[in-house]
Amino acid sequence: MKLKERVSAFATLGQRLRECNDYKLPDIIDSQYLKNAWFTPENVRLAISSIAENLTENSIEEWLSKYPEISNINEPKTIGVIMAGNIPLVGFHDFICTLITGNKIIAKTSSKDSDLIVYIAKMLCEINNGFDKLINITQSPLSDFDAVIATGSNNTSRYFEYYFGKYPNIIRKNRNSIAVIDGSESEYELKELGRDVFSYFGLGCRNVSKIYMPTGYRLNSLLDLWNGYENVINNNKYANNYDFYKAVFLVNRDKFIDSGYLLLKEDDSISSPVSVLYYEYYDSKTELDGNIEKHKNSIQCVVSKNAVPFGKSQNPRLWDYADGVDTIDFLLKINPVLP
Repeated sequence: MKLKERVSAFATLGQRLRECNDYKLPDIIDSQYLKNAWFTPENVRLAISSIAENLTENSIEEWLSKYPEISNINEPKTIGVIMAGNIPLVGFHDFICTLITGNKIIAKTSSKDSDLIVYIAKMLCEINNGFDKLINITQSPLSDFDAVIATGSNNTSRYFEYYFGKYPNIIRKNRNSIAVIDGSESEYELKELGRDVFSYFGLGCRNVSKIYMPTGYRLNSLLDLWNGYENVINNNKYANNYDFYKAVFLVNRDKFIDSGYLLLKEDDSISSPVSVLYYEYYDSKTELDGNIEKHKNSIQCVVSKNAVPFGKSQNPRLWDYADGVDTIDFLLKINPVLP
């Protein structure tokens, strides 16, 4: 299959997802909540919308224009992809990277998110049946592959490194995202920051789990703008986290702010639990830069006026690679172009 055909197929997939042009798709969206209580219809639609927004011919061609050699790859390699399951379709970017480069994929899905990627793969094969022989989705252990892309926790990454270290690999660990407020933000920007905090209940690596703000900043001004997200507390799993950490803070006599649906705690860590948002004050840009540098290997993205725009952390473009590792470049290096 030529590159032009692959691009066209993914662009058509994007169009169908944007138009919800499949009678089974609404049922798939609504059923996920029954299997994974974090995957509410709203969150599944958000994930599909974010993917579909990027799948236009212009966006895909702009993305791939950085890799002129992509049109001349050798015989397809088989790439084993171990997908996470923290938010809906979190493994899609590895899926498209593998296939758009002309390679085969063996995708081991998470038990928490198996239906959606299977359904997307079926749609893609209906658009171009040439993908039938390139896609294998399983929940069994991987075998017969040339390289591995694996996403998991800091704990699972040790196992990934042990089992897959002899193969070309990308192994991803825990990451979190932060926001930086300098005091010049508009009310609209601060309200949009709520999207970065609350979308997917804060479970994604691109969700903001820590906010840096100038000393003396009025934290309650944020809460006043985020009341529209108070319904998160109606999700039982989220509410259980909220109740648990509130009890922990009370027993430990920790200082915290309770909004009724979010717990805010001053902490120098960047990885906060679900239902908790950490914050930290800074006195100077030098101090701020030092704090960010200290955590740079654990930060997925920074939301601020000078980086990812407020409200856009969960809308990455195709060239916004997880952990800053260029997946296309990795795949091209293990599959040299024809002479």
